[in-house]
Amino acid sequence: MNRRQFIWLGTFALAPRVTQRVLVRRAGPHPEPRAGITAAKIPASADLTHKGAARTFDQVRQIPQIVDGIRCHCGCAENPDFYSLLSCYEGPDAMAQHCVLCQGQGRLAFRLSGEGKSLDEIRAAIDQEYGET
Repeated sequence: MNRRQFIWLGTFALAPRVTQRVLVRRAGPHPEPRAGITAAKIPASADLTHKGAARTFDQVRQIPQIVDGIRCHCGCAENPDFYSLLSCYEGPDAMAQHCVLCQGQGRLAFRLSGEGKSLDEIRAAIDQEYGET
């Protein structure tokens, strides 16, 4: 276990629900972004229960077509109602409000997109940072 993995697991020691998701992460193919996808289902920052996630939600709202092409590595990809990382940010109970893995992947995608990276480059960076341990 490397230092980053140790810190991640230590962070989740106080959050058993999230810890379970970390431990069940599985690799899988990234989805293809859906045509015409928008950020319409992402709640406004004012509507979030956890205001600390507002900045990340604002960032993801700017790049829905990128985030829709990324498989989430926190374990939620196993949920049949989830299509992509974008699914983690959608709806009034968006799980990305609570999940630091979803938030981290969203921030990384936003930063790399701003640097002009392609979707494939962003996927590779997310797989390297958050993929199977």
